[in-house]
Amino acid sequence: MMQRRRFLKTSSMAILAGTCGSLEAMAIDAKTTAQPMFPDGNPKWKRTWDAALATLSGNTKLLSPYDHPVLIEGSGYPGIWQECAPLEALVYTGLTRFSQLADKRPTPIEVARANHMAFFALQKDDGQLPAYIWANAVGFGQIQMVVPIAATAWELIQQTGDEEFLSAAYLACSRWDAWLRRYRDTRKTGLVEGFCTYDTGLDNSPRWAGMPDKCPEGDARICSPLASLPRLCPDLSATVYGGRMALAAMAHALGKQAEADRWHEDAETIRRLIIEKLYCPEDAAFYDLDAHNQFVRVRSVAICRVMGEHVLKLDIASDRHIFDTVWTRQLHNPNAFWSPFPFPSIALDDPTFVRPIPPNSWGGAAQALTALRAPRWMEHYGKHKELTQLMRQWVVAINSSGDPSGNFLQQMNPVTGQFTRHSAGGYSPAALVYLDFVRRLNGFFPHGTEPKGEDIGHGI
Repeated sequence: MMQRRRFLKTSSMAILAGTCGSLEAMAIDAKTTAQPMFPDGNPKWKRTWDAALATLSGNTKLLSPYDHPVLIEGSGYPGIWQECAPLEALVYTGLTRFSQLADKRPTPIEVARANHMAFFALQKDDGQLPAYIWANAVGFGQIQMVVPIAATAWELIQQTGDEEFLSAAYLACSRWDAWLRRYRDTRKTGLVEGFCTYDTGLDNSPRWAGMPDKCPEGDARICSPLASLPRLCPDLSATVYGGRMALAAMAHALGKQAEADRWHEDAETIRRLIIEKLYCPEDAAFYDLDAHNQFVRVRSVAICRVMGEHVLKLDIASDRHIFDTVWTRQLHNPNAFWSPFPFPSIALDDPTFVRPIPPNSWGGAAQALTALRAPRWMEHYGKHKELTQLMRQWVVAINSSGDPSGNFLQQMNPVTGQFTRHSAGGYSPAALVYLDFVRRLNGFFPHGTEPKGEDIGHGI
């Protein structure tokens, strides 16, 4: 109990300090607090900024399975998915001071809480969390996780000091981890198994060529009877690792030190297994391992997702060597993942890259979701310069993609920066990429280097 009070007091002080900083900034120039510093005087920047904020406001809706407004994906996705909705709403909280909220509209903090609590409230008795929540449906036919919901919940708790949410998140995420151990480790390896394409959210990816999109009977506990399934997946296993690290932090905040120690031990176990079993030194890549213990040699953004949970520790020499090798040969290689508009969902030089790029394709397109997740690992690994380049490329591409009312599309060509126009726009992750990246880039456009629309396709 003392530990919990200490945590809540510290969190409250941090919140107050952040609020005071915002109020101080508002007092400096009340006329400009609703917008950041744009890279040049072109009014299109602000039009796109305003359109992005309006997109998020318009995509904050009630879904009948849960009775609080949530931030939905938008565009052709009328709901929330576990792989992305908690992170998106968490990023939204960083835009609070820029949001002009109408009366009775939920604040970004309230939306972020709801984007987590919706999954906790609809958790099954056996511990399974929904893969998605739509207006009139809740899906349990796949696990579809990427950024750990426990990790985003913990980050939100650190912002708010919300004791009730801390307890709810710890209970729900502990039960979810137990469900994954029970139903997604059938080979008893200690890693997490993928049964279908949608488990990883990589729709139409050659990584899953010939495999089913979802589990039989709409039940994520059932694996299709194919010889190569189930697979040991590096990204799903990394998600569990990140979740266990967050659960350790929650347990510590709740004064449950023995449980915190156990979560740390379990996290370290799966971390080591990812490196030992799912890293291929020959290719400098993380791959799925099929049921025949053969690598599925498709270089995909699963590599970025492993980095996203900080699986590789730079204070361990062998881990640092792996990171440096993967960074040089894959992630920062212009022939592989460091395209003019990073990161393609499949390496440019991988023979499975799907050309021409079709809609909703994790077969090569650079996805807004991947860009939105990039700061989570690039900052951690000290790649600040490269992150700045990535962010500049994305905001230029979005700002140059046409009328702001039709902006915020799901994916782009990673070489040309041209978006795939198969929907009406209004995709929340793309709007968040623009808003969050413009906010982060304040001060990173030195005079004479401001990106212009004509830079599209040529790099910056």
